[in-house]
Amino acid sequence: MSDEEHHFESKADAGASKTYPQQAGTIRKNGYIVIKARPCKVVEVSTSKTGKHGHAKCHFVAIDIFNGKKLEDIVPSSHNCDVPHVNRTDYQLIDISEDGFVSLLTENGNTKDDLRLPTDDNLLSQIKSGFEEGKDLVVTVMSAMGEEQICALKDIGPKN
Repeated sequence: MSDEEHHFESKADAGASKTYPQQAGTIRKNGYIVIKARPCKVVEVSTSKTGKHGHAKCHFVAIDIFNGKKLEDIVPSSHNCDVPHVNRTDYQLIDISEDGFVSLLTENGNTKDDLRLPTDDNLLSQIKSGFEEGKDLVVTVMSAMGEEQICALKDIGPKN
């Protein structure tokens, strides 16, 4: 045994991965998958039979959960695919700034000011009109692979 001290330079984060591996054959419709480095929700899965020497292949049709683009991928069913960790969190809406950012109240009482208003016109108009009417609004924020976006809205009644 040596008496030398070892010094490690830490340049990494906590090490929590943005994705986890899952066998392609076990991914189902309404599950999540990473296609072209984008987190997607699977809308269609079809499996082809094995060829003479080949693997069965899974054909995924999925929609990007943040920008709504349709993406497709074909993967051998025995291979692993990346699946994003998708989280949904509810925050109370405090304020909407002129530059399109929202101010949200977290569960522990802090404010979260780094989110933009959603690009979906329907959801955007609901949030703006509800806020102008003075309603208490709770927005659902979906986060995956380092991105966050408002995806839903709940009205919990008028402000007291």
